[in-house]
Amino acid sequence: MTELSKIPVRDRAEHNAYFPSDYSLSVYTSPVTPFDGYKFSRAYTGGDLKVLMVASDERYVQMKNGKLFSTGNHPVETLLPMMHMAAAGFAIDVATLSGNSVKLEMWAMPEEDKAVMDFYHEYLPKLEHPLKLSDVLPQVTAESSPYAAVFFPGGHGALLNLPQSQEVKEVLNWAMANDKKIITLCHGPAALLAAALNNGDFLFDGYEMTVFPDSLDEGANQEIGYMPGLLKWRLQESLEKHGVKILNEGITGQVHKDRNVLTGDSPLAANALGILAADELLAMVKNK
Repeated sequence: MTELSKIPVRDRAEHNAYFPSDYSLSVYTSPVTPFDGYKFSRAYTGGDLKVLMVASDERYVQMKNGKLFSTGNHPVETLLPMMHMAAAGFAIDVATLSGNSVKLEMWAMPEEDKAVMDFYHEYLPKLEHPLKLSDVLPQVTAESSPYAAVFFPGGHGALLNLPQSQEVKEVLNWAMANDKKIITLCHGPAALLAAALNNGDFLFDGYEMTVFPDSLDEGANQEIGYMPGLLKWRLQESLEKHGVKILNEGITGQVHKDRNVLTGDSPLAANALGILAADELLAMVKNK
C-alpha cells in the first residue's frame, strides 16, 4: 500500500494556498459520522422559536509563514448540531457577516452518510444565500425576538473576522442579557472573543468550556501536514487570558454545559453537542 503524504496539498484556486495533506485527512475525516438518530422524546411544535447560526464566509486563513490555509466551516461541526436542533422543532436561520455564502471544508464532507447529506442538500439554499448579520440584527435583539439560541459552528474560518465583529458582540450581549443559548465547538468559540471589543467586559470570564486545544494546532496539525504553518494567534490562549477555563487537553468528543453556554472540543463532539443543544432548547421551552 502506498504511504499517504504528510505534505499539505496545493489549492489551485489561490496563490500560496493549501489543503490538508492526504495523510491528515485519513486521520481526521470519515465518510460517515456518529449520527444514529435523534434522542429527544418530543419535539417542539410551537413553531415560533428559531436558532440563528452565524457562520464564516471566509475561505483562507493566513499562517505566520504567509501561506494560506484553505478552510472555512467544518461540515460535520456545522451540520450535525443543526440536524438535532432542526429535528427538535427549531427552524435555523443562517447568517454571515457579509451576506456571502457559508464556506464549508468540502474535503471533510461525510459523503457516504445519507442522513447528513440529505440535510445538507435541504439547507444548501440557506448556506448559499445566507442573511447578512447586520440586516437581521434588529430582529435578533428585539424584545419580541424569535430566536432562542445562537450557534457558531467550528472550523478555522471562525478565527477570521468573527472575533472582531461589532455585530457578533451585539448578538452575544443580547444572548447573555436574555439567557439565550450560545452553542459552539472546536474553533467556533473564537467568535466569543468579540465580547471584549472596545475594552468591553468579557461576558465569559469564569466560564468553563471545551475547545480545540492549541497544543494540537501547534503539534499534530503541523506534524501530519493538516495546516501549512502555525496560526498567527492561539485560540485557547486567548480565551484563557480572558478568564475562560478550558477543560480538555486533547480531543475525545467532550462537550460541556456552563450555564447557557454549550461547547464541544472537535468534530468528534458534533453529534453529542447537537443532542445536548436539542435537550437544552426543549427544556427552555418547557420551563417557559
